Amino acid sequence: MIPGHASPDELVLDEPTSRLCAAITGGGLTPVRLAVIAPAGYGKSALLDLLATADGANRRGGSGGLLLVDDAHLLCDGDFAELEAHLADESAGLVIAARPRPRPPGLTALLGRLRGQIVLRAFDVNRTAACLSALGADPRQAAFVHAQTGGVPGLVHRLAPHLCPDHDVVPPAAVEEFRLDLDRLTGEQVQALLAAEVNADTTLLADLLDKAPTATAALVDEARATGLLAADGTLLPLAATVLRAIVPADQRTAVLGGLARLRLARTGPTSDFAAALLAADASGPAAGAVYAAAAAEAEPDFAVRLHQAAENAGHPVDEVGRAEAEARAGDLDTALRRADALLVAGDPRAAHVAAAALAHRGQPTRSAELYHWAGAGALAAIGFAATGRLPEARAALTTVDSVGGSTEPPTLFSTATTLAARGVLDSIAGDAAALSTVVRAAEVLEPVGRAALLPDSPAALGAILALHTGATGIAEPLLARAATAGTGGELLRARHALLAAWPALLRGEPVEIPTPRTPRDHLFAIGLAVGTARRAGDLAALRRVWDQAHEAVVRHEVDLFTLLPLCEFALAAPRLGDQDRFAPFLRRAWTLLDSLGNPPAWTALPHWYAFHAELASGNPNPAAHIEALAACADPFPSALAEAARCWLEVLSGTITTLKIESAARALHATGLHWDAARLAGQAATRTTDRKRMLALLDCARTLQAGSIREESATPTGTSPLSGRELQVAELVLAGLTYKQVGDRLFISSKTVEHHMARMRSRLGATSRGDLLAQLRDLLATASPGS
Repeated sequence: MIPGHASPDELVLDEPTSRLCAAITGGGLTPVRLAVIAPAGYGKSALLDLLATADGANRRGGSGGLLLVDDAHLLCDGDFAELEAHLADESAGLVIAARPRPRPPGLTALLGRLRGQIVLRAFDVNRTAACLSALGADPRQAAFVHAQTGGVPGLVHRLAPHLCPDHDVVPPAAVEEFRLDLDRLTGEQVQALLAAEVNADTTLLADLLDKAPTATAALVDEARATGLLAADGTLLPLAATVLRAIVPADQRTAVLGGLARLRLARTGPTSDFAAALLAADASGPAAGAVYAAAAAEAEPDFAVRLHQAAENAGHPVDEVGRAEAEARAGDLDTALRRADALLVAGDPRAAHVAAAALAHRGQPTRSAELYHWAGAGALAAIGFAATGRLPEARAALTTVDSVGGSTEPPTLFSTATTLAARGVLDSIAGDAAALSTVVRAAEVLEPVGRAALLPDSPAALGAILALHTGATGIAEPLLARAATAGTGGELLRARHALLAAWPALLRGEPVEIPTPRTPRDHLFAIGLAVGTARRAGDLAALRRVWDQAHEAVVRHEVDLFTLLPLCEFALAAPRLGDQDRFAPFLRRAWTLLDSLGNPPAWTALPHWYAFHAELASGNPNPAAHIEALAACADPFPSALAEAARCWLEVLSGTITTLKIESAARALHATGLHWDAARLAGQAATRTTDRKRMLALLDCARTLQAGSIREESATPTGTSPLSGRELQVAELVLAGLTYKQVGDRLFISSKTVEHHMARMRSRLGATSRGDLLAQLRDLLATASPGS
């Protein structure tokens, strides 16, 4: 194929080649004996035209000291003998241009007599733009042209005149220019180019053509010499467009189908070859068979495309595998529709897909029932336990024997799910080793979990259990390992990231909320948003997400593993005076825990949140929750019970510094850093003893890394001051200077002064004393437990 020929004025050379050519044309380099070896389209002829401006230079057939020879690969033995004679004159110069292949023996011998080579490289984007400018085309299309042509100069020249302004497409007129060029190629050369379009290796092409490997390798070299292949041997996009438009469809199908059949006869992964076939729009039975085979090993999004391509090609599709790929890709609705249709035929594999999809959609009861019907005892047990059906959970787990009694082989997957189920049931039974069991399940699953369709991961279950039991430090590394291993694939990536943000929320740190993928993820994302706004005292932000919180709860069934966001909603509801809307869901949560026997591992944190919700609602003595916490001797409930008692003492005005510090530090050890600092901070603002106040403030600063982030409105949200202003007011009333207040809140003393001025104006205070008196009255009516 002979791409467009550039004139010397349109030739764009890199700096080293430009200097070399200038030395030749200026007579500074003699005698010149060089070769220009490059595929077609790289500007060999234009370069010879440029060198022809040198004194004494002449094209083949003339006379003079510098002889220029183009297309030397087409010469015969007599021509090479003549050139050898020319070189016998030590003062004679010679520059020959040739393609890399074919290379006759005479050419190889002649190259050995030369002193070097001029290297012609493909354009980069900048040189493509320069070439377009020289051709009168729009240089702003350089990126598109470079992507299509690979920077091959001749292809740039051929495409440039046909570019459509403001449209990055290859015009039909540009394609038509290549029709004659294709006609000049042999059938085998066209087949080699088609093989390059799908990245077929030389052995596949040799089998297709029934040629020896050496002969096929030479054919591939000829294909490279056309200038239509990139440096890595792949077909350039412009050339692929030309082949698809000009080569007859039956010929393309025959070649690509033949390569597909040969590839199917081999072992090993087929995803890369299937991707190339798909990009080439290959169809037919053989291509369809490749798509179907590759779909079983591909990542979910690509697998969905491959299943569709196999169907389009007329090949039978594994519909269950297709539904599983759709579910793993996050298209839960399509997966459920497909799996539901397959369930009519009684396919248990389809039940696995539907059960997992339903779990992600917030319907754990139906999910557990489907797993039970399909014989997935461990996964059914987890779902039954999560929804309060403890006898059924235990029965389902008894059908699973990882030692060998189960009909399911003891794979890593089955072992992990069994361990996870036992850990969950052990946590309900009060076994102190339950968390360890679930953590081990997560580790067992890591090598194989990436390709598994899971209703939830053991890592997620372990993290939730850790957060509920005060072992917050275990949650983050456990989730980090799952993220690194890719457990559950993309479907669970957001789940792991959302749960990984929860420990930071409990510490009172800024939280970046990942984008949710499923309805269950959305529930947790809204829980994080509500918790963040509540801790920041940002009522405006809380109101913005509040309706979304209600919608998320309505859409999701209350279960054991969604208590974390529900707890945040329960505590935020009194702040907005909206307890009634959430009361039915909270009652369901307590009913669920009652049905499980109120296991301390799962009730401690809800009791802690409920204690504060009662305070925020105006109940001065939520003793029932303290009693429930104190009834358990485990360290976490005990720490919460003691902190709750201290909170009530602070509200009553009893400030015992050592006791409060001890309770706050115990809270901190469980990961509840924000609550710990808040307990010490509120005690500091309510003591009249300056020494105690400073000690407690120092404790609060230490526990919250120097920041006391208070909630700051009355239970009904009627405070005339903002959250930050109430924070400033509390610390100023505690006797801190503006600089000390600024240090505690990470703001400047000037900002503190500005807040005080705004509060004075807003409250209509006539003096500083009047302002402080009004602030005392205002804070006295605010709920300290909200």
